[in-house]
Amino acid sequence: QVQLVESGGGWVQAGGSLGLSCAASGRADDDYTMAWFRQAPGKEREFVATINPIGSRTTYADSVKGRFTISRDNNKNTVYLQMNSLKPEDTAVYYCARSLASGLYTNARYYTYWGQGTQVTVSS
Repeated sequence: QVQLVESGGGWVQAGGSLGLSCAASGRADDDYTMAWFRQAPGKEREFVATINPIGSRTTYADSVKGRFTISRDNNKNTVYLQMNSLKPEDTAVYYCARSLASGLYTNARYYTYWGQGTQVTVSS
């Protein structure tokens, strides 16, 4: 079993920055794709960013491209999401997810393990 724990959420003014972390424990080997998703109130969960097992390839949602950066440190079993130039529409609960495969998947159905989520609130 794998446990994912997110941290780093909070409140920030528009234009500001926040960094999220997701620590994996349990059977947390580093052979699998990791991703970030988010869910705003009244909306479906949406893809944000994904990174392949060795951290050499990434994919981003168009809405965050150029502002967000996903990275990972396999020595620490941790994946990160650096969020810059934040907008009010980025307000959501952000979830870390881990796949059982190594592709760059943007669909949530490819991810087996999920964290509990961390709230990010961007005020205008």
